[in-house]
Amino acid sequence: MSKNLSKNLTLDEQIQKRTMSKKKTYWKAGDTPLQRLFINIILIFASLLAIYPILRLLTVSLRPVDMLLTTDLRIIPEGATLNNFIALFTERDFLLWLWNSVVIAFGTVVLSLFLSTSAAYAFARWRFPGYRLGQIFVMTQQMLPAGMLLLPIYIIATRLRLTNTYTGIIIAYACGSIPFSMLLLKGYFESIPKELEEAAHVDGATTLQSFTKILLPLATPAISITGLFAFMNCWNEFMMARVMLQKNSLYTWPLGIRILQSQFNTTWGQYAAASILVAVPVMALFLWSSKYIVSGLTLGGVKD
Repeated sequence: MSKNLSKNLTLDEQIQKRTMSKKKTYWKAGDTPLQRLFINIILIFASLLAIYPILRLLTVSLRPVDMLLTTDLRIIPEGATLNNFIALFTERDFLLWLWNSVVIAFGTVVLSLFLSTSAAYAFARWRFPGYRLGQIFVMTQQMLPAGMLLLPIYIIATRLRLTNTYTGIIIAYACGSIPFSMLLLKGYFESIPKELEEAAHVDGATTLQSFTKILLPLATPAISITGLFAFMNCWNEFMMARVMLQKNSLYTWPLGIRILQSQFNTTWGQYAAASILVAVPVMALFLWSSKYIVSGLTLGGVKD
């Protein structure tokens, strides 16, 4: 009993020493209270600098039509009104633009993740004829400017009669996001120990089962990040949508709010209101997926 108590006491002392050493290194790295105050002031200033344009955008969206050119700097303007937001839903096809954007964005995410995860797994685990050539092809595609792909994609889509369709624009967006997603996921798959799959194979699991039940859950952080990238790339994209979609009923929100701008007049209030509203789905998606990113970071831990 005495030996066990002495061992426990020494263990507690070691833990206490480690925590104290961490505190000491923190205070050494954290510098003086004056320096920490200076760092906090810089961070607060940077936060205000980032938030201020959004607040000004909100101010413009709340202004009446006859007060758009005012020099008033108040966040909530005098005579604030929601008419600009109401006009978007009553006088414009804003809900249709949002619906088209959501369908196209989620379709792109599903297609790009399905193909990129499969390709990344193959490149990470196997060596097959054309392995190096495939990697060179993917990396070369990443070096090409996005504008260079507009014409060939449009020609192919025209011949296949995929212009002015959800399918055509989803495939076009997926072509741009798959190479980056595949390279990102390939590196993450390579960091996962092969012993996990080998143990599953010993227990009778097939390659597909080990991929879907072991690797994909462990790769949750990387899949979430690549999904967010794919969503953001097509959610804010304008040029490809402008080329592939000519029907007003298929307009995404970047094409739709362009209607608010004419040669002689621009409804800046509605423009600002639309800019605020289209940011809501992105924020909601990030908040929803952030828990999977954080929780997925602990799924890859292997206890020896």
